[in-house]
Amino acid sequence: MLRAKDRMDAASHEAWTVSRLASVSGVSEAHFARSFKRAFGIPPHRYLLTRRIEQATTLLRDTDLSITDIAFATGWESLGTFGRIFRDITGRSPGEMRTEARAEARAGNAQLDRVPACVLKAAQRPDLTIAVLEKRRRVKKDKVRPSTKEAI
Repeated sequence: MLRAKDRMDAASHEAWTVSRLASVSGVSEAHFARSFKRAFGIPPHRYLLTRRIEQATTLLRDTDLSITDIAFATGWESLGTFGRIFRDITGRSPGEMRTEARAEARAGNAQLDRVPACVLKAAQRPDLTIAVLEKRRRVKKDKVRPSTKEAI
């Protein structure tokens, strides 16, 4: 499971079908899809989309590449699909995101220069409903195991 997630993180611009991800994990497609959603709170395809949007957001803010070039560099085959999914996830179009980023840069937002890149990326990451560890804690708490002394 983690191996497949790491591969998607490293090469999110590639086409990652459930079949391909399942073979990386060594499980069936159905088992992989169920397990991934249970572990990370979202289906594998949605996870891949959010990673692509994160990369596109970074490129929009940090480069002067055209929106079309960014769409194709982050693995999108259609500019229209890129724009629609980008708006669905971020609430803004790619052009609006770039305009806002440039306005912030002109305003002299120097405080962000002191924040590590990993923290900024985490702040930009779409919110997953519940973290994996929190899910495990909740499941563990809900399971009441009978005491061995009571069974004797």
